[in-house]
Amino acid sequence: MDDYDIIIRPLITEQGMHFANTKGAYSFEVNRKANKVQIRNAVEKIYGVKVDKVRTANRKGKHRRRGRTFGMTPTWKKAVVFLEPDYHIDLF
Repeated sequence: MDDYDIIIRPLITEQGMHFANTKGAYSFEVNRKANKVQIRNAVEKIYGVKVDKVRTANRKGKHRRRGRTFGMTPTWKKAVVFLEPDYHIDLF
């Protein structure tokens, strides 16, 4: 997998921005097949920062209904990347 295939997009939320400012933790939506080592290397290469640790969580899709038809939202993987104290990522 290419580094740009591993990191899908950064997650911009109020809680995510709070953690980025206080703890240096940034959230990303990542490829479901990527492991922590691949995520660490991809973030370090793309953003030019030093990663301290990575936490991942698999987010299961929710059941949704439109009229008579039932479906599900997609299942996706979330990664929270903690950076070394001297580094930060400018998302805007």
